[in-house]
Amino acid sequence: MSQPTAVPPFAVISGAQVQSALQHREKQITDLVEATYRLHATGDSVNPPSYFLRFPDRPNSRIIALPASVGGQVRVDGLKWISSFPDNVAAGIPRASAVLILNDHDTGYPFACLESSIISATRTAAMAALAADRLGRERPERPSRVGFFGTGLIARYIHTFLAGTGWSFDEIGVHDTAPESAAGFAGYLKQAGTPGRVAVHDGPEDLIRSSDMVVFATIAAKPHVTDPSWLGHNPLVLHVSLRDLAPEIILASANVVDDVEHCLKADTSPHLAEQQTGNREFLTGTLADVMSGRARVPGDRPVVFSPFGLGVLDLAVGKYVYDETVRAGRLHIIDDFFHELRRYG
Repeated sequence: MSQPTAVPPFAVISGAQVQSALQHREKQITDLVEATYRLHATGDSVNPPSYFLRFPDRPNSRIIALPASVGGQVRVDGLKWISSFPDNVAAGIPRASAVLILNDHDTGYPFACLESSIISATRTAAMAALAADRLGRERPERPSRVGFFGTGLIARYIHTFLAGTGWSFDEIGVHDTAPESAAGFAGYLKQAGTPGRVAVHDGPEDLIRSSDMVVFATIAAKPHVTDPSWLGHNPLVLHVSLRDLAPEIILASANVVDDVEHCLKADTSPHLAEQQTGNREFLTGTLADVMSGRARVPGDRPVVFSPFGLGVLDLAVGKYVYDETVRAGRLHIIDDFFHELRRYG
Protein backbone atom coordinates (compact mmCIF):
# COMPACT_ATOMS: atom_id res chain seq x y z
CA MET A 1 0.00 0.00 0.00
CA SER A 2 1.47 3.35 -0.99
CA GLN A 3 2.21 5.93 1.66
CA PRO A 4 0.15 9.15 1.63
CA THR A 5 1.88 12.01 -0.15
CA ALA A 6 2.48 15.14 1.87
CA VAL A 7 1.54 18.56 0.57
CA PRO A 8 4.70 20.70 0.39
CA PRO A 9 4.80 23.89 2.45
CA PHE A 10 4.41 27.14 0.49
CA ALA A 11 7.09 29.83 0.66
CA VAL A 12 7.50 33.38 -0.58
CA ILE A 13 11.00 34.53 -1.57
CA SER A 14 11.52 38.28 -1.84
CA GLY A 15 13.63 40.19 -4.33
CA ALA A 16 16.20 40.90 -1.64
CA GLN A 17 16.55 37.17 -0.96
CA VAL A 18 16.77 36.43 -4.69
CA GLN A 19 19.53 38.98 -5.14
CA SER A 20 21.40 37.62 -2.12
CA ALA A 21 21.33 34.10 -3.59
CA LEU A 22 22.52 35.20 -7.05
CA GLN A 23 24.91 38.08 -6.44
CA HIS A 24 28.56 37.49 -7.40
CA ARG A 25 27.77 34.01 -8.75
CA GLU A 26 28.00 34.79 -12.44
CA LYS A 27 30.13 31.76 -13.27
CA GLN A 28 27.89 29.32 -11.38
CA ILE A 29 24.71 30.66 -12.97
CA THR A 30 26.22 30.67 -16.47
CA ASP A 31 27.25 27.04 -15.95
CA LEU A 32 23.69 26.28 -14.78
CA VAL A 33 22.22 27.91 -17.89
CA GLU A 34 24.60 25.89 -20.08
CA ALA A 35 23.57 22.66 -18.36
CA THR A 36 19.90 23.56 -18.80
CA TYR A 37 20.34 24.28 -22.50
CA ARG A 38 22.03 20.89 -22.90
CA LEU A 39 19.22 19.20 -20.94
CA HIS A 40 16.63 20.92 -23.13
CA ALA A 41 18.43 19.73 -26.26
CA THR A 42 18.12 16.11 -25.08
CA GLY A 43 14.35 16.48 -24.70
CA ASP A 44 14.32 16.23 -20.89
CA SER A 45 12.18 19.35 -20.57
CA VAL A 46 8.82 20.75 -21.59
CA ASN A 47 8.76 24.31 -22.89
CA PRO A 48 5.46 25.17 -24.60
CA PRO A 49 4.90 28.44 -26.43
CA SER A 50 4.81 31.62 -24.39
CA TYR A 51 1.41 33.23 -24.01
CA PHE A 52 1.11 36.98 -24.63
CA LEU A 53 -1.55 39.06 -22.89
CA ARG A 54 -1.94 42.32 -24.83
CA PHE A 55 -4.18 45.32 -24.24
CA PRO A 56 -6.05 47.36 -26.86
CA ASP A 57 -5.91 50.44 -24.63
CA ARG A 58 -2.18 49.97 -23.88
CA PRO A 59 -0.68 48.69 -27.14
CA ASN A 60 2.97 49.02 -26.06
CA SER A 61 2.47 46.94 -22.91
CA ARG A 62 2.13 43.19 -22.41
CA ILE A 63 2.24 40.41 -19.83
CA ILE A 64 3.76 37.08 -20.82
CA ALA A 65 3.24 33.64 -19.31
CA LEU A 66 6.08 31.15 -19.72
CA PRO A 67 5.11 27.66 -18.48
CA ALA A 68 7.83 25.04 -18.40
CA SER A 69 9.11 21.83 -16.85
CA VAL A 70 12.72 20.78 -16.25
CA GLY A 71 13.93 17.26 -15.62
CA GLY A 72 17.43 16.11 -14.75
CA GLN A 73 18.56 16.99 -11.24
CA VAL A 74 16.36 20.12 -11.18
CA ARG A 75 13.00 18.26 -11.40
CA VAL A 76 10.62 21.18 -11.14
CA ASP A 77 7.63 22.55 -13.04
CA GLY A 78 6.38 26.11 -13.00
CA LEU A 79 5.42 29.39 -14.59
CA LYS A 80 7.02 32.81 -15.05
CA TRP A 81 4.50 35.65 -15.27
CA ILE A 82 6.33 38.75 -16.47
CA SER A 83 5.00 42.16 -17.48
CA SER A 84 6.59 44.78 -19.72
CA PHE A 85 5.13 48.27 -19.33
CA PRO A 86 7.60 50.67 -21.01
CA ASP A 87 5.76 53.77 -19.75
CA ASN A 88 6.88 52.84 -16.24
CA VAL A 89 10.34 54.21 -16.99
CA ALA A 90 9.05 57.78 -17.34
CA ALA A 91 7.31 57.33 -13.99
CA GLY A 92 10.58 56.34 -12.35
CA ILE A 93 9.93 52.62 -11.83
CA PRO A 94 11.33 49.64 -13.78
CA ARG A 95 9.72 48.58 -17.04
CA ALA A 96 9.46 44.90 -16.12
CA SER A 97 8.05 43.11 -13.09
CA ALA A 98 7.63 39.39 -12.58
CA VAL A 99 6.87 36.47 -10.32
CA LEU A 100 7.92 32.85 -10.68
CA ILE A 101 5.84 29.96 -9.37
CA LEU A 102 7.59 26.65 -8.67
CA ASN A 103 5.47 23.48 -8.65
CA ASP A 104 6.39 20.22 -6.96
CA HIS A 105 7.38 17.51 -9.45
CA ASP A 106 5.41 14.74 -7.74
CA THR A 107 2.22 16.43 -6.49
CA GLY A 108 1.92 19.45 -8.75
CA TYR A 109 1.40 21.68 -5.73
CA PRO A 110 3.03 25.10 -5.97
CA PHE A 111 5.65 25.32 -3.25
CA ALA A 112 7.19 28.77 -3.82
CA CYS A 113 6.50 32.19 -5.26
CA LEU A 114 9.64 34.16 -6.05
CA GLU A 115 10.17 37.75 -7.13
CA SER A 116 11.39 37.12 -10.65
CA SER A 117 12.48 40.31 -12.38
CA ILE A 118 15.95 39.65 -10.96
CA ILE A 119 15.78 35.97 -11.95
CA SER A 120 14.67 36.93 -15.47
CA ALA A 121 17.45 39.50 -15.87
CA THR A 122 19.97 37.06 -14.46
CA ARG A 123 19.11 34.19 -16.79
CA THR A 124 19.05 36.62 -19.75
CA ALA A 125 22.50 37.91 -18.85
CA ALA A 126 23.81 34.39 -18.27
CA MET A 127 22.63 33.13 -21.67
CA ALA A 128 24.23 36.20 -23.30
CA ALA A 129 27.52 35.56 -21.48
CA LEU A 130 27.38 31.87 -22.43
CA ALA A 131 26.83 32.75 -26.09
CA ALA A 132 29.63 35.31 -26.00
CA ASP A 133 31.98 32.63 -24.70
CA ARG A 134 30.94 29.79 -26.99
CA LEU A 135 30.51 31.83 -30.16
CA GLY A 136 33.50 34.03 -29.35
CA ARG A 137 35.70 30.92 -29.47
CA GLU A 138 34.74 30.55 -33.12
CA ARG A 139 35.85 34.05 -34.09
CA PRO A 140 39.24 34.75 -35.74
CA GLU A 141 40.04 37.03 -32.78
CA ARG A 142 38.43 37.41 -29.37
CA PRO A 143 36.28 40.57 -29.33
CA SER A 144 38.03 43.46 -27.59
CA ARG A 145 35.47 46.23 -28.20
CA VAL A 146 31.87 45.81 -27.05
CA GLY A 147 28.95 48.06 -27.88
CA PHE A 148 25.70 48.24 -25.90
CA PHE A 149 22.66 49.33 -27.91
CA GLY A 150 20.05 49.91 -25.21
CA THR A 151 21.23 50.79 -21.73
CA GLY A 152 18.61 49.67 -19.22
CA LEU A 153 18.68 47.05 -16.49
CA ILE A 154 19.25 44.15 -18.90
CA ALA A 155 22.33 45.86 -20.35
CA ARG A 156 23.68 46.34 -16.83
CA TYR A 157 23.14 42.68 -15.97
CA ILE A 158 24.74 41.52 -19.22
CA HIS A 159 27.81 43.67 -18.56
CA THR A 160 28.02 42.25 -15.02
CA PHE A 161 27.88 38.69 -16.34
CA LEU A 162 30.43 39.34 -19.07
CA ALA A 163 32.83 40.79 -16.49
CA GLY A 164 32.03 38.01 -14.02
CA THR A 165 32.84 35.29 -16.57
CA GLY A 166 36.25 36.67 -17.52
CA TRP A 167 35.59 39.26 -20.22
CA SER A 168 37.41 42.59 -20.31
CA PHE A 169 37.37 45.09 -23.15
CA ASP A 170 39.65 47.81 -24.44
CA GLU A 171 36.58 49.89 -25.21
CA ILE A 172 32.91 49.84 -24.19
CA GLY A 173 30.59 51.74 -26.51
CA VAL A 174 27.18 52.94 -25.37
CA HIS A 175 24.15 54.13 -27.33
CA ASP A 176 20.49 54.62 -26.48
CA THR A 177 17.65 56.48 -28.15
CA ALA A 178 17.27 58.26 -24.80
CA PRO A 179 20.54 60.21 -24.32
CA GLU A 180 20.03 60.42 -20.55
CA SER A 181 19.94 56.62 -20.35
CA ALA A 182 23.18 56.31 -22.32
CA ALA A 183 24.82 58.89 -20.06
CA GLY A 184 23.53 57.09 -16.96
CA PHE A 185 24.88 53.73 -18.11
CA ALA A 186 28.25 55.27 -19.01
CA GLY A 187 28.37 56.87 -15.57
CA TYR A 188 27.60 53.54 -13.95
CA LEU A 189 30.43 51.85 -15.87
CA LYS A 190 32.94 54.51 -14.88
CA GLN A 191 31.82 54.59 -11.25
CA ALA A 192 32.15 50.80 -11.08
CA GLY A 193 35.79 51.11 -12.15
CA THR A 194 35.23 49.17 -15.37
CA PRO A 195 38.50 48.61 -17.23
CA GLY A 196 38.78 50.12 -20.69
CA ARG A 197 37.60 53.32 -22.29
CA VAL A 198 33.88 54.12 -22.12
CA ALA A 199 32.52 55.98 -25.16
CA VAL A 200 28.99 57.32 -25.65
CA HIS A 201 27.92 57.25 -29.31
CA ASP A 202 25.32 59.69 -30.61
CA GLY A 203 24.29 57.41 -33.47
CA PRO A 204 23.81 53.66 -33.92
CA GLU A 205 25.98 53.30 -37.02
CA ASP A 206 29.12 54.55 -35.29
CA LEU A 207 28.48 52.28 -32.29
CA ILE A 208 28.05 49.16 -34.45
CA ARG A 209 30.97 49.86 -36.79
CA SER A 210 33.32 50.43 -33.86
CA SER A 211 32.37 47.24 -31.95
CA ASP A 212 33.63 43.67 -32.33
CA MET A 213 30.70 42.50 -30.19
CA VAL A 214 27.33 44.27 -30.16
CA VAL A 215 24.71 43.75 -27.45
CA PHE A 216 21.13 44.68 -28.38
CA ALA A 217 19.05 45.18 -25.23
CA THR A 218 16.24 47.43 -26.42
CA ILE A 219 12.45 47.40 -26.33
CA ALA A 220 12.20 47.69 -30.13
CA ALA A 221 8.99 46.26 -31.60
CA LYS A 222 10.26 46.21 -35.19
CA PRO A 223 13.63 46.38 -36.99
CA HIS A 224 15.46 49.68 -36.85
CA VAL A 225 18.94 48.57 -37.99
CA THR A 226 18.53 47.94 -41.71
CA ASP A 227 21.88 48.43 -43.48
CA PRO A 228 24.00 45.24 -43.70
CA SER A 229 27.11 47.32 -44.45
CA TRP A 230 27.13 48.51 -40.83
CA LEU A 231 28.14 44.94 -39.93
CA GLY A 232 30.68 44.60 -42.73
CA HIS A 233 33.46 43.97 -40.18
CA ASN A 234 31.68 40.72 -39.10
CA PRO A 235 31.00 41.37 -35.43
CA LEU A 236 29.50 38.94 -32.94
CA VAL A 237 25.97 40.19 -32.21
CA LEU A 238 24.08 39.28 -29.03
CA HIS A 239 20.60 40.06 -30.32
CA VAL A 240 18.91 39.73 -26.94
CA SER A 241 15.94 41.97 -27.75
CA LEU A 242 15.17 39.95 -30.90
CA ARG A 243 13.52 42.59 -33.10
CA ASP A 244 16.27 45.11 -33.84
CA LEU A 245 17.69 43.71 -37.10
CA ALA A 246 16.12 43.83 -40.54
CA PRO A 247 15.71 40.52 -42.39
CA GLU A 248 18.43 41.62 -44.83
CA ILE A 249 20.95 41.62 -41.98
CA ILE A 250 19.75 38.25 -40.70
CA LEU A 251 20.10 36.76 -44.19
CA ALA A 252 23.64 38.13 -44.54
CA SER A 253 24.72 36.59 -41.20
CA ALA A 254 25.31 33.24 -39.55
CA ASN A 255 22.36 32.84 -37.18
CA VAL A 256 22.30 30.93 -33.91
CA VAL A 257 19.15 30.69 -31.77
CA ASP A 258 18.38 29.01 -28.46
CA ASP A 259 15.29 27.18 -29.73
CA VAL A 260 14.18 27.23 -33.36
CA GLU A 261 10.42 26.93 -32.88
CA HIS A 262 10.30 29.50 -30.10
CA CYS A 263 12.51 32.04 -31.83
CA LEU A 264 10.81 31.94 -35.22
CA LYS A 265 7.52 33.46 -34.13
CA ALA A 266 6.01 36.69 -32.79
CA ASP A 267 7.66 38.77 -35.54
CA THR A 268 11.19 38.42 -34.25
CA SER A 269 13.87 39.34 -36.77
CA PRO A 270 14.52 35.65 -37.63
CA HIS A 271 10.77 35.14 -38.00
CA LEU A 272 10.59 38.06 -40.44
CA ALA A 273 13.49 36.51 -42.38
CA GLU A 274 11.59 33.22 -42.56
CA GLN A 275 8.48 35.00 -43.80
CA GLN A 276 10.54 36.78 -46.46
CA THR A 277 12.33 33.68 -47.75
CA GLY A 278 9.80 30.94 -47.02
CA ASN A 279 12.50 28.75 -45.46
CA ARG A 280 14.88 28.43 -42.51
CA GLU A 281 18.08 27.83 -44.43
CA PHE A 282 19.60 31.00 -42.94
CA LEU A 283 19.82 29.29 -39.53
CA THR A 284 23.21 27.84 -38.58
CA GLY A 285 21.71 25.98 -35.61
CA THR A 286 21.06 26.32 -31.91
CA LEU A 287 23.54 27.29 -29.22
CA ALA A 288 23.37 23.70 -27.98
CA ASP A 289 24.34 22.58 -31.50
CA VAL A 290 27.41 24.82 -31.37
CA MET A 291 28.34 23.65 -27.87
CA SER A 292 28.11 20.00 -28.92
CA GLY A 293 30.01 20.51 -32.19
CA ARG A 294 27.01 19.72 -34.39
CA ALA A 295 27.20 23.24 -35.85
CA ARG A 296 30.10 25.57 -36.60
CA VAL A 297 29.87 29.29 -37.15
CA PRO A 298 31.93 30.88 -39.95
CA GLY A 299 34.49 33.61 -39.41
CA ASP A 300 33.74 35.53 -42.59
CA ARG A 301 30.24 36.78 -41.73
CA PRO A 302 28.51 38.48 -38.80
CA VAL A 303 27.36 35.96 -36.23
CA VAL A 304 23.99 36.78 -34.67
CA PHE A 305 22.71 35.06 -31.53
CA SER A 306 18.95 35.52 -31.15
CA PRO A 307 17.68 33.92 -27.92
CA PHE A 308 13.94 33.81 -27.30
CA GLY A 309 14.60 33.14 -23.62
CA LEU A 310 13.20 29.82 -22.46
CA GLY A 311 11.05 29.27 -19.40
CA VAL A 312 13.20 26.27 -18.47
CA LEU A 313 16.04 28.70 -17.74
CA ASP A 314 13.88 30.68 -15.32
CA LEU A 315 12.89 27.47 -13.56
CA ALA A 316 16.48 26.28 -13.23
CA VAL A 317 17.65 29.61 -11.83
CA GLY A 318 14.56 29.89 -9.61
CA LYS A 319 15.12 26.43 -8.15
CA TYR A 320 18.76 27.39 -7.50
CA VAL A 321 17.55 30.44 -5.57
CA TYR A 322 15.07 28.32 -3.62
CA ASP A 323 17.71 25.76 -2.66
CA GLU A 324 20.17 28.48 -1.63
CA THR A 325 17.51 30.15 0.51
CA VAL A 326 16.73 26.82 2.20
CA ARG A 327 20.45 26.23 2.83
CA ALA A 328 20.77 29.67 4.39
CA GLY A 329 17.84 28.93 6.73
CA ARG A 330 15.92 31.96 5.47
CA LEU A 331 12.90 30.38 3.83
CA HIS A 332 9.68 32.24 4.72
CA ILE A 333 6.89 29.67 4.94
CA ILE A 334 3.26 30.81 4.69
CA ASP A 335 1.50 28.66 7.27
CA ASP A 336 -1.84 27.12 6.25
CA PHE A 337 -1.57 28.45 2.69
CA PHE A 338 -3.32 25.28 1.49
CA HIS A 339 -6.46 24.87 3.57
CA GLU A 340 -8.87 22.35 2.01
CA LEU A 341 -6.78 19.19 2.19
CA ARG A 342 -9.43 16.57 3.05
CA ARG A 343 -11.45 15.18 0.18
CA TYR A 344 -14.69 15.01 2.15
CA GLY A 345 -14.05 17.74 4.67
